[in-house]
Amino acid sequence: MLESGDKKRLSEVSETLYSISRQVRILGHLSWPKATRYTFFRSGSQKLPEVEYPRFDSSEIKKRLRLARKQLGDLPQDKWLLKKSKDLEAGVNLISSCGTKEFFKHSSKIYGTPNKKLRDGKTTPMGLARQFASVMDAQSVIKNQTRAKDSVSISEIRERIEKRVRKVFGKDCPKVIVSDGISAKATASSKRIRLRKGASFTEKDIDQLINHEAMVHVATTLNGRHQSSMKILGGNYGAVTKTQEGLAVFSEFITGCIDVRRMRRIMNRVEAIQMAIDGADFIQVYRFFLERSRLKTEAFENARRIFRGGVMTGGAPFTKDIVYLDGLVRIHNFIRAVVSRGRNDVLELLFAGKMELDDMPIILEMKKEGMVKPPRYLPDWVLDKDYLVSYFALSIFIGEMDHQRTDGYYQSLF
Repeated sequence: MLESGDKKRLSEVSETLYSISRQVRILGHLSWPKATRYTFFRSGSQKLPEVEYPRFDSSEIKKRLRLARKQLGDLPQDKWLLKKSKDLEAGVNLISSCGTKEFFKHSSKIYGTPNKKLRDGKTTPMGLARQFASVMDAQSVIKNQTRAKDSVSISEIRERIEKRVRKVFGKDCPKVIVSDGISAKATASSKRIRLRKGASFTEKDIDQLINHEAMVHVATTLNGRHQSSMKILGGNYGAVTKTQEGLAVFSEFITGCIDVRRMRRIMNRVEAIQMAIDGADFIQVYRFFLERSRLKTEAFENARRIFRGGVMTGGAPFTKDIVYLDGLVRIHNFIRAVVSRGRNDVLELLFAGKMELDDMPIILEMKKEGMVKPPRYLPDWVLDKDYLVSYFALSIFIGEMDHQRTDGYYQSLF
């Protein structure tokens, strides 16, 4: 058992790191002015965007990180907090390198690259993207699928989303607002969910927004901020992104609201990141997306996601968008292992705050010590695990079969 003095010290360092995480806002710093898109289109989509990022003075943050590290000892919890401090510093280095070739090195360290091996040591996010594409392209119905007609007004959408999230979060419910100040169709934080004025949403879009943004991102943020002893679990920084986005996309899958359009967007972004790594510039990547969506604004936004913070001439992209596939595979395999061992407590603890999968051993230990509390808010698919358990019971059995033999037999039938 930890001494009370150690608990107090660890809690203080955690709170300091949480405070620092509030200053290391990667996506906020990498945002582009709205005028950038208008300027690009006025050039006939022929001129590379020019973006100036705000000056970022990292000296004070790095000083606070050094002081926090001086308070750490040799306990496993100390070593975990030391890693968190290094994760925050990696984010500081990323922001400090905006607009330079160095940016790619720091982005790769935090988020990975399309061809980095997954946990099995063989497969990659790029391989998964191509596998999805191969399966989808073989389906003529899916291949030619068009978007369902949008008929729901933005005000009605706002009311419906607000009603559903209020049912889950009660007094902690984020405010749902319509805004013309965002480029994405929707964004979410613990305090507000923003819907872009003029954007259209299908029923699938609404379900995806709720299950991805609200039931995962908002839930883990609020649960983390309710951790009185380990405030860092309420911090949002680069290192936790893979787990958080993987969990959010898995939430779309397990609730049945994922669709082909959504998966194609994710797959195309992985491929486009590799294009940019290999030297494609912003205009080439923009044209890549335009060929696939035929919508200029959507193509620009997808290209912007990849080049924000990086170099417009290519070779140094922002690699964050690979985490959706990478994280999905990791989360699927993690939950499969959890279910096979009947460890429902571990699955629920994954929602106790913003964390990485590899944090789980120390999170479990700190829960025993009373330093980490169970989550307040959980999505329905975690509260009622009937479908989840049934799905993975089948998945585990099928995963042990000889697929080459079974596929060969069934393919011979048609």
